[in-house]
Amino acid sequence: MHWVNTTVFITHCWRRIGIELGAWLARALLMAMLGLGSAWAQTSSVELTELIPVRKDNALLLNAQLKLELGPAVEDALIKGLAVHFVAEAEVLRERWYWTDKKTGAASRYYRLAFQPLTRRWRLNVSSEPISGTGLAGSISQNFETLAEALSVIRRQTAWKIVDAQSLESDARQRLRYEFRLDVTQLPRPFQIAAGNQADWNLQVNKTLRLSEELVR
Repeated sequence: MHWVNTTVFITHCWRRIGIELGAWLARALLMAMLGLGSAWAQTSSVELTELIPVRKDNALLLNAQLKLELGPAVEDALIKGLAVHFVAEAEVLRERWYWTDKKTGAASRYYRLAFQPLTRRWRLNVSSEPISGTGLAGSISQNFETLAEALSVIRRQTAWKIVDAQSLESDARQRLRYEFRLDVTQLPRPFQIAAGNQADWNLQVNKTLRLSEELVR
């Protein structure tokens, strides 16, 4: 009789432990799903909120404003020492019905963003020419205390000269094309392959607008 009671007691304990373990696993799974959903919600994104061409000092200038956010995968790569490159490109095209459009002017801006572990600061290099890891001498370098401060410089492109006014043709229809992107080709080869499957690295926005007569005459 005593043996039967012991068996019942042990069986009851195991059943209770199983129920509690199942409830704990369910809570853990729910928390993991919520955490994963939060991570997905924080993926990288870019939006062009302002694109305004301006005629000034015999040149066509451009003011562009971006809403740029970096997702956890990109930020983690930066913290671990990987430099991330961005490119902004603008070009003026003259429309031709008899042939492909003629490019009358173009300009590019290259950004290299990196984290410096020793100083715990962010370094941003800006240049009109492509920036390589060993070719930083021709670029403008700035240091920032936070990532947000560095990104604020990339987000706003003010009084950017695109083309001399004399290159514009007042008797033709012309348009401005703008594009901003994260340059995945500058990443190490293994990262290039992995980045192709991650939304965090797929950052690109573009827009085309027609230039008014006041801007081209």
